[in-house]
Amino acid sequence: MTKPVILVVGARPNFMKIAPLHAELVRRGEAVLLLHTGQHYDDNMSKVFFDDLGMPKPDIYLGIGSGSHATQTAKVMIEFEQICLDRTPSMVVVVGDVNSTVACSIVCAKLLIPCAHVEAGLRSFDRTMPEEVNRLLTDAVADYLLTPSPDGDENLRNEGVPEEKIIRVGNIMIDSLLNNLERAKNSQIHADLGLRQGEYAVLTLHRPSNVDDKEALTAIVGALEQVGEQIPLVFPQHPRTAKRIEDFGLAERVQAIPNMVLTGPAGYLDFIALMAHSKLVLTDSGGLQEETTALGIPCLTLRENTERPVTVTEGTNTIVGNDPAAIVAAALDALENGGKAGRIPELWDGKTASRIADVIQTVTQAE
Repeated sequence: MTKPVILVVGARPNFMKIAPLHAELVRRGEAVLLLHTGQHYDDNMSKVFFDDLGMPKPDIYLGIGSGSHATQTAKVMIEFEQICLDRTPSMVVVVGDVNSTVACSIVCAKLLIPCAHVEAGLRSFDRTMPEEVNRLLTDAVADYLLTPSPDGDENLRNEGVPEEKIIRVGNIMIDSLLNNLERAKNSQIHADLGLRQGEYAVLTLHRPSNVDDKEALTAIVGALEQVGEQIPLVFPQHPRTAKRIEDFGLAERVQAIPNMVLTGPAGYLDFIALMAHSKLVLTDSGGLQEETTALGIPCLTLRENTERPVTVTEGTNTIVGNDPAAIVAAALDALENGGKAGRIPELWDGKTASRIADVIQTVTQAE
């Protein structure tokens, strides 16, 4: 019996990273199992992504659900270990930096199953971020570290990773973006929200350092009140962020921001349409820093650091933190002067899934 390659998704950002690879492996006739840990799962945050991305329903759904980092990681490890024992995969592919990523990579290391980490080597050098711990641990135990950019290679070398484990393949998020730009043109989101293309900014917030800290969130809202006077702000609210805004008594202030357009989480195609035709993006998301660089749209990152520095050194991204004065100054500069110009980094060409599939087939066919 052919041993399958298991592709792991756990949370919303993982879907865009797995979709192009899943499609490429299926096209090549590989035996593939799509496993969804269920780390994040509700109709808006996850199911929409399977619909938008044209992915099949997962072959395996663990239904882990929410919980503390320890609880979630432990549950995934217990369930995933049994899957590996039952299915004996030839390889497991994990992506990104969520709890499912590190949990499944540790199981593979214990069971001596080859594991490839897509987006390896990214570092914020801030261990207060749970994602940074996940990145470090995953890269310490995975067998094939598939990096998106030269800084990833360098970080891994500095950590003593053997050269043969490091393989630069490019940025798979850009595969999804380029694959879906044309489809996103059919989105009705601009008409639905009453927006004129090229005449609004997009805002996303979800990092604990911004939304779980009342002082930080209040400061950001203060900045948005000033930015909103200059341009419509489209804010698809992450459910957790919406709850924190409510908990901290900020809901009325947010709703009263001039030109504020509040929506629930947008589907992937709708969000691409929003982003692709925006004048400016304000975000604390890692993926959006990359996508705006690929599209040439100015991006202000509301964090003190980034694990994607190539978006700053080569792309359109500027780190502004959550200081209101810095946010407002950078936003006004971008709106008045067109924002930071950048270029698309090497291998962000929409062919990353093909390069990853080559790595996978080299490993699995050698067995």
